[in-house]
Amino acid sequence: MALPKIDQPLFELEIPSTGKKAKYRPFTVKEEKILLIAQESQDMDQIILSIKQVISNCLEEVDVDELSVFDLEFIILNIRAKSVNNEIAFGFEDEDTGERIDTVIDVNEIKVDFNPDHSKKIEINSQYYMMMRYPSLEEVRQMQSADEGSTEQMFSTMVSCIDTLVDQSTDEVFKMQDFTSEEVADFVDGFTSTVVEKIQQFYMTMPKLRHTIDYKDNKGKKKQFVVEGMDSFFT
Repeated sequence: MALPKIDQPLFELEIPSTGKKAKYRPFTVKEEKILLIAQESQDMDQIILSIKQVISNCLEEVDVDELSVFDLEFIILNIRAKSVNNEIAFGFEDEDTGERIDTVIDVNEIKVDFNPDHSKKIEINSQYYMMMRYPSLEEVRQMQSADEGSTEQMFSTMVSCIDTLVDQSTDEVFKMQDFTSEEVADFVDGFTSTVVEKIQQFYMTMPKLRHTIDYKDNKGKKKQFVVEGMDSFFT
């Protein structure tokens, strides 16, 4: 006689980048082991793969590869809240006094922060504009690595997130995926510095997981500490 399979409860969340509802379940012991092994390795590539694997297992009818990095951060935190608990022990150092501040963050209070100046639409000129897509976890890591490498590599990763080009005079839409990397490179080489600055602005103002902690230092002074990104929250 086989042991019974335990049914897991389903919960619902809203995917930040699309506003669409999705159902998810808590992670199991098997999936928790995947996360713990990855964390112990301290290998960010392995951690990324494990997070994507767990989200793919727990999230229903959603392609994980199509989710933005802030979607994944938000989803894994919510899965953790239902799987373990909704509180995360968090500590940091006060930059003025050097004292250690220990606190507890309620996952339910962590939100994705949307910059009002952010836009996925980038005007090239009066005739053309581009629509950007949000980078994947892997692409974000590539951009972070490129910060210490070549400018060409970083720029190449940045422009890889150009999704479509729209001709406003004819409403014709060009999908970047339909062109070779050489054709896209030739197209990008024609950008002015103003267009490049707009692309950089797109990345700088992208939505991000963000939470503000109010606290007092050892002198009783009221202060705030801002926590951003999965590297900070998911420990």
